[in-house]
Amino acid sequence: MRWGAGDWQICVVTDPRNTRVPQFFLTPGGPCPYLPDRVERKVFARLTGPLAQPLSEALTHSGFRRSQSIAYRPACEGCNACVSVRIVAEEFVPSRSQKRIRRRNGDLVRREVAAEATREQFALLRTYLDSRHSGGGMSDMGLFDYVAMVEETPVNTHIVEYRRPSTDGTPGALVACALSDVLRDGLSMVYSFYHPGEDARSLGTHMILDHVAAARLRKLPYVYLGYWVPGSDKMDYKSRFAPLEALGQNGWARSVPPSR
Repeated sequence: MRWGAGDWQICVVTDPRNTRVPQFFLTPGGPCPYLPDRVERKVFARLTGPLAQPLSEALTHSGFRRSQSIAYRPACEGCNACVSVRIVAEEFVPSRSQKRIRRRNGDLVRREVAAEATREQFALLRTYLDSRHSGGGMSDMGLFDYVAMVEETPVNTHIVEYRRPSTDGTPGALVACALSDVLRDGLSMVYSFYHPGEDARSLGTHMILDHVAAARLRKLPYVYLGYWVPGSDKMDYKSRFAPLEALGQNGWARSVPPSR
């Protein structure tokens, strides 16, 4: 997600003398990317200064997502279809199909790297966008946009690269990437992409399974997946991970056991 100068208007403005309280803004209405005939609006705040990390964590716990130095969440009139969800990592038990996916990708080399954009990553992203999201909101993303998405972060962020094995000591071919934030209570998957020619590997599912394993190693209880939108084919995959907690009016609670 990218933000331009004309993409917002003031929604709530706090006392500017109080630097510990963020200012919130509201975007104009636009077409919903998930459900037809719906209008999407977002409320957002900037993440800046020494309090960016704790503010980002507090807002994540309140259902916000991060894009660069912006934390945002849906604020659509008459619609609450977007539901924030997180996997309970320690209790997660993979389904039989997920176990097969994990075995299928057992040869991949996983590496956590600093949040620094590379041309190799960008080339993979362009291949992914051109194949899977042509005409979408990120379809015209250029190299400088990608650099901003990765590097303009005021919080604890890294990239996980997934590569084919190599026999000559050089890095193998890059097949998937995940940009992830590290929180006190979990990992938040900001954005992930993969090579569309590797469909047999189910790399999107593999990256989520890998993040669950990484959260366990770090002794972090959750993996934040962003928004689940019932009725949207784009978001249905998130319902396949259990146990899943959803954020409602009374806080985080176990969601209805999903079909796996």
